Amino acid sequence: MAKTKKAVKSAHAALDAAAEAAKDAKRLSRTLPKKDAKKLRDLAAEAKDVAGAKKKKVERSPRKVEKKAVAAIGRLEKAAGKIEKRLAAEADAAKQASEKAAKAAKKAAAKTAEKDAKEAPRPEREQTPVPAPVGAAIPDVSPAVIPTAKRATKPATKRATPVRTRSQTAGSSADLSTLTVVQLRAQARERGLSGYTRLTKAQLLDLLSV
Repeated sequence: MAKTKKAVKSAHAALDAAAEAAKDAKRLSRTLPKKDAKKLRDLAAEAKDVAGAKKKKVERSPRKVEKKAVAAIGRLEKAAGKIEKRLAAEADAAKQASEKAAKAAKKAAAKTAEKDAKEAPRPEREQTPVPAPVGAAIPDVSPAVIPTAKRATKPATKRATPVRTRSQTAGSSADLSTLTVVQLRAQARERGLSGYTRLTKAQLLDLLSV
């Protein structure tokens, strides 16, 4: 009798566990894809039917009822485990694919940037002036000064008064006496003398003989 009561108690515990497992499976099915959700709901309904066994049936064959309840719970746990494992694998694969795509996109962007950098025109390098060695002559870069042409001015020529020697004077006075007054005045003009215009021939001879 004690054994029977113990078996009944164990059967009721199994039925309660089956009912709880059915509820959990039903909640889980709401988050799953359609196909997986349907499969899990069917198993949950089966476990719920097992958990709803009548009291008389439990008392009459408690071990058989307990066995059915445990089997229903096992099927639920196995199906849920399978589904969760597959979904985790799919999520992991999707994550890896996403990371791979991100890496590929990054690599492609880097390649494009490198290609654009190669094709872009390079700026001309500024030429750095080379310092002249110490002691080297620095070229004069100042603008050339063009000399202004100056008018050539002729120096004023001054007539030099011929210096006559005594012999020349004596000879010339004899020659001058043969000249007319006009010719004597011309001689005085050529010598650069002044005040000869009003002089007589004798006075002109005296002036020119000096």
